[in-house]
Amino acid sequence: MLGQIDISKRQAQIADLVQNAGFASVEELAERFDVTTQTIRRDVNGLCELGILRRTHGGVEPPAPASNIHYSTRQILNLSEKQQIAKCVANFVENNVSIAFSIGTTPEIVMQELVGHEKLAVFTNNLNVAFTASSNPTFQVTIAGGRLRHGDRDILGAAAQKFFANYKVDIGIFGVAGVDEDGTLLDFHEDEVAARQSILANCRKSYLVLDHSKFGRAAHVRGGKLSDVTAVFTDKPLPESYLSSLDGAGTEVFVATSPGDRND
Repeated sequence: MLGQIDISKRQAQIADLVQNAGFASVEELAERFDVTTQTIRRDVNGLCELGILRRTHGGVEPPAPASNIHYSTRQILNLSEKQQIAKCVANFVENNVSIAFSIGTTPEIVMQELVGHEKLAVFTNNLNVAFTASSNPTFQVTIAGGRLRHGDRDILGAAAQKFFANYKVDIGIFGVAGVDEDGTLLDFHEDEVAARQSILANCRKSYLVLDHSKFGRAAHVRGGKLSDVTAVFTDKPLPESYLSSLDGAGTEVFVATSPGDRND
């Protein structure tokens, strides 16, 4: 499947741990996972070759990000949480509906969960989503044209914005890089925001999909509010400080650890 990288479950857990802690020694990781240091070295060498981690004196740390974390790293960070979110979202998507998908790893994982549906019309600028959707012969898949971002395998710019504006879909599914405490949605590039806002303006229901790490995460391009969407799907209850941004909005919040539960 396009965009999927071949790593073990333990490697995914190592990447998560190091990303959250900022550093881990080989000895600490060997003790944590109850394996030999040689096994851990093989694991981290593979992760370093993929650019997911980098070697430093005595252990490993996350690579220094120029802006956003590389797509291959984002694919495995908080993977189980994203899969829980995707299962929850799938409960709210019927067969025979039209869906616009944005860029990002969480929308990609939602698409993977929806592959068992029937007769979805999928509109996307995310090639990972498009290739996954194309594995179901009952799906109609339409993609945006334009210049491809190689690392993320997506298409941005004026052509992508116009693409989404050409359709009125039943559901828009998108993620964000971060959410500020006042409910402002954040991304790293103006084109990312513009494409997401075009989906939002041209769907009947809007589903924001994001794991807990996005709350309070810094990104510098603002676009829209948490209260703009129909529903938020996440893996943990929203921090108390964020709830006031939804007052009176009618936005529902679904916590994937208890599918269908609401935190509003």
